[in-house]
Amino acid sequence: MTRSESEIAKMRLAGRVVAEMHEKLREAIRPGVTTSELNKVAAGVLEKRGARSNFLGYHGYPAVICTSPNNVIVHGIPGERRVVDGDIISLDCGAIVEGYHGDAAFTAPVGSVSAEALRLIEVTEHSLWAGIDAMWPGRRLHEIGKAVQEVAEQAGFSVVREYVGHAIGTEMHEDPQVPNYWPGAPGPMLKIGNVFAVEPMVNLGTPATRLLKDGWTVVTADGKLSAHFEHTIAVTEEGPVVLTVA
Repeated sequence: MTRSESEIAKMRLAGRVVAEMHEKLREAIRPGVTTSELNKVAAGVLEKRGARSNFLGYHGYPAVICTSPNNVIVHGIPGERRVVDGDIISLDCGAIVEGYHGDAAFTAPVGSVSAEALRLIEVTEHSLWAGIDAMWPGRRLHEIGKAVQEVAEQAGFSVVREYVGHAIGTEMHEDPQVPNYWPGAPGPMLKIGNVFAVEPMVNLGTPATRLLKDGWTVVTADGKLSAHFEHTIAVTEEGPVVLTVA
């Protein structure tokens, strides 16, 4: 599906709210803060901006953000867990403005972290931007994942297969999906007006995952660290435009 300029403008408004959520969360991350407190920070931004959460209530999800520390890949539920010095934490946020969605995630260090953890964060963010750079009209959808995979694997890390990016618009998750790896075929051609949430999840160890009993929290099967970055991006005549930045 392609979106008109006016639709993309509304998604840009939602994206700015998400960017503000990220800004306030980065300021709040410190040793000792609970993931529930981080959720309250994000909820405050939504309330201030008159936006709705696209996470809260989604298939029963109980919070406005996902908080995923250390070996949690995605969909960690905020609670009373306190992050400590040396942790890393992935925070995934979304917003709805005038019926249109924005969705973005980042991983941040808590206090002083290992060089290995910092490198994982840096490479994962680099892989996202490599994928974004592939989003030109006339190129193919799966070139995005190919670019992500090349950056991650050249650094010695692995890319999660079971959880992928997606088209986005009047729903948070729309078709087609956007794999973070090369699935063996180029996929459909990118068109002006396509909008995708690209979100590499990169593991320090193997790509294998495990779903916890809460039905939401996804962790690395080997217990090693994972990082997650995401932006919502529109394909335009001038190339990719990131909607979830300030």
